[in-house]
Amino acid sequence: MRLWSVHPYYLDAKGLVALWREGLLAQKVLQGHTKGYKNHPQLTRFKNTKNPVAAIAAYLGFVVDEAEIRGYHSDRNKITARQCAKKFTVTSGQLEYEFGHLLGKLKDRDPRRYARLKEVSEISAHPIFNETAGNIEDWEIINPTK
Repeated sequence: MRLWSVHPYYLDAKGLVALWREGLLAQKVLQGHTKGYKNHPQLTRFKNTKNPVAAIAAYLGFVVDEAEIRGYHSDRNKITARQCAKKFTVTSGQLEYEFGHLLGKLKDRDPRRYARLKEVSEISAHPIFNETAGNIEDWEIINPTK
């Protein structure tokens, strides 16, 4: 499961679809509707909010927005009705780590997108997050090949 901190517009089609599916799974986990993934580190920042279900719903809303911009269909009705207006923080180190991770995936999977994105100097966060200075988040599992 990867709930990207970077803006969804960086993702290729495969990544955006995967994010939608994994976000819906995260929503079910946070609602208590699954037995697995309860302790997945990607859920930590949502669990640390006052209303984790509303936070993931807001997160998913922006994923659907990006999908619709691209002409994809995602069923908004799968997102819980409760939305969260509050933004959460993400560290600059986390954004840099994830962007590098994404570039690694895109190098083989979508070379044209990779070529465009490797020139990005300022990484935009997913709209639910405000960037703050800092290292990689404590909950992140570091890929040893990086």
